Amino acid sequence: MARLFGTNGIRGVVGREITVEFALRLGRALGGFFGGGTVAVGTDTRTTADLLREALVAGLTAGSCDALLLGVTPTPALQLFVARRGLRGGVAVTASHNPAEYNGFKVIGGDGMDLSRVDEERIESSVAAGNFPEIAWDRCGRIHQDPGSNAFYVDAILALSDTAAIARRKPMLVLDCASGAAVHTSPEILRRLGCSVTSLNGQPDGTFPGRPPEPREEHLSELRRTVLDAKADLGIAHDGDADRAVFIDDRGRLVHGDRALAVVARERLRGKPGTVVTPVTSSSCVADVVRENGGEVEYTAVGSPVVSRRMKEVGAVLGGEESGGLMFPELHCAKDGGMAAARMVELLAVTGKKLSDLVDALPAYSLARRSVSVPAGSQAKVVAGIRAAVAGEKVLTVDGFRIERPEGWVVVRPSGTEPLFRIYAEARTPGEAASLAAYAEGLVRSALR
Repeated sequence: MARLFGTNGIRGVVGREITVEFALRLGRALGGFFGGGTVAVGTDTRTTADLLREALVAGLTAGSCDALLLGVTPTPALQLFVARRGLRGGVAVTASHNPAEYNGFKVIGGDGMDLSRVDEERIESSVAAGNFPEIAWDRCGRIHQDPGSNAFYVDAILALSDTAAIARRKPMLVLDCASGAAVHTSPEILRRLGCSVTSLNGQPDGTFPGRPPEPREEHLSELRRTVLDAKADLGIAHDGDADRAVFIDDRGRLVHGDRALAVVARERLRGKPGTVVTPVTSSSCVADVVRENGGEVEYTAVGSPVVSRRMKEVGAVLGGEESGGLMFPELHCAKDGGMAAARMVELLAVTGKKLSDLVDALPAYSLARRSVSVPAGSQAKVVAGIRAAVAGEKVLTVDGFRIERPEGWVVVRPSGTEPLFRIYAEARTPGEAASLAAYAEGLVRSALR
């Protein structure tokens, strides 16, 4: 059986992996999975969104589910709407940060959270088997529309924000929505909070003409330049479906997601310790800050669905990934770019500090990454070999192997979608990080012999 779900949903190139036929088949599988009831369906701004949504909805309604069409909406807005309105589930038609030729599907449970891997496997089995029951005409689902999810989401974030403190400071922001789903929500959130907002790529356009939808440093040169030229307090960049927010500080520097998590955690845990959940690949600066303030770090496997579910299980006060997906349980246990933007602005207003100063106060580390290709079908052999080789080491095995050394740590983990191993190494100096990465690469290559 082919694996369809990656670390966060199903994605592929439209016309190749993602086709109308596949969307229909997936819809029929989801109709059986949800077993009736109302399923919300939203999209990002991609040009293929309507095409794939219609095929998906045909499959859902053929499986006795009613489809509630939300239109273009951020994925976290859909998740919140599903949970607060008591719906059976939801589907976001999106490829998140992937380029314009991609599209895909994020499937949401009735609790508003990403599905567990067990549920994903049930859906994958159903898609592969293709044995969908024929539903009588009078049991087919109906299609309804509700364009209110964006307003519902905006109001929910504002209700949890210190609007008075933000309005007093009147932060000057530059917001880059990437022409994605955030154009319908983030400008309104920030302006209603009392911010002065300069907008970049603020028109919905599924070809993403201003920049690619992934908010990587090389894609954010215009945002960085505008922050510096305007002497703004902060730059904010979203991905295509707005479940992530990446920040540029007042000095024009990119703040990586785990360092943004550490900044928020430091203020959140002051005098109120709690648990912060993050993947094994997150920087040690997160653990340093959390433990300094009496909290605990809970490490998980890579992937926001795993992080969010663990947050709920342990009653965490905060969660997040190094990619910029921050999670605030007072709203919901889901990565949320709009909520992250509001929380960062609020933090600056309440502390009266610059983001650059908050970031510079964090412990500094160097990161090295690399990938090692292996022959197809050899991953299990490599995992067994590494396990034997690190038997005497201090190792965390929630996702591959996180090997702790005095100078730092290194994670080596098999990819869930490709025949390769990913390596992440962190230490105090670039040289030490490179040495740890080389050590991990050596483990993979030795295990192949």
